[in-house]
Amino acid sequence: MRLNEVRDRPGATRDKKRLGRGIGSGKGKTSGRGVKGQKARSGVAIKGFEGGQMPLHRRLPKRGFNNIFAKKYNELNLGRIQAAIDAGLLDAKKPITVVALKDAGLVRRPKDGVRLLGHGELKAKVTLEVAGASASAIKAVEAAGGTVTVKSITGREAPPADAIKSKRRAEKRAAAAVKPRSKGKGKAAEGESEAGETEEAKSEPAAEAGAAKPAKKAKADEAEPKQAKPKPAKKD
Repeated sequence: MRLNEVRDRPGATRDKKRLGRGIGSGKGKTSGRGVKGQKARSGVAIKGFEGGQMPLHRRLPKRGFNNIFAKKYNELNLGRIQAAIDAGLLDAKKPITVVALKDAGLVRRPKDGVRLLGHGELKAKVTLEVAGASASAIKAVEAAGGTVTVKSITGREAPPADAIKSKRRAEKRAAAAVKPRSKGKGKAAEGESEAGETEEAKSEPAAEAGAAKPAKKAKADEAEPKQAKPKPAKKD
């Protein structure tokens, strides 16, 4: 075998078609584009254009969405970690982090961290620092005497899901407690307070007047009673 004899297998590559090189080639004159028309011109990209009517991709209903907050994790099974330890690529005595897994060749790039899965058997006692782990993987690691610490890619320890939910509920309750009342209810409350103040203000002079009324009544009692005027008789 010589370098000048190295070539691809037959059929692996194909020669480019030489268009417009005479009618004898079979691709002369119009070069396989047919006769005149839109598709015979250069720069045509129809791609589903249907002459102006509503195209198919707009007639069909839309479904699903793209989550812009979704995380991309490297999924790694316990069996591969044990194989790397047996091969000497990982040191079981040191904490196994994303950097260690990348150096060992188990992870190509960090992404948003490593998610540990429970497929395979783990015999070594290891300390794993990952971004996520399944329940079976945590159980297998703890059964071997190791520990699993769930941390984000920044190195901060990720709080459990229950703690996040309880924190959100507390924030919602606090926001609901601080939330101001509606305008209608506020005006009604103001009107009630003003009405209460006016009633109290009115009651004070009324109380004073009530204290003065008995004296006037006593004077009226001392005075002589007025004679009632006789009513005129009714005519039959």
